[in-house]
Amino acid sequence: MTVIVLTRCPSGLRGFLTRWLMEISPGVFIGGPSARIREALWLEVQNYADTGRALLAYTTDNEQGFTFETHDHKWHPIDHEGLILLRRPKDPGPGVASAPPRNWSKAGKRRRYGQR
Repeated sequence: MTVIVLTRCPSGLRGFLTRWLMEISPGVFIGGPSARIREALWLEVQNYADTGRALLAYTTDNEQGFTFETHDHKWHPIDHEGLILLRRPKDPGPGVASAPPRNWSKAGKRRRYGQR
């Protein structure tokens, strides 16, 4: 079983993948191609994804029963004692927020443009 998830990728790439896999939801493709075809599809996805993101998950003979690869994704797979896990980027926390831009409120805009 092979699953490919595309986010913000060209529609031509989605059309290309429908030749080999079934699109069960927008950007989510599943199927059972051979390993050679899966590798060729993944190379095409990496070449034509442009600014989009892609995730490939497929069955394999390991403890988890599957493995995955990412392309331009914020989460990266890492090996932790034989298990493949996803490492997420560190969240700054709930109390840390960027300050709103200056004069963002209606009152600030009135002051800036001299309207009262």
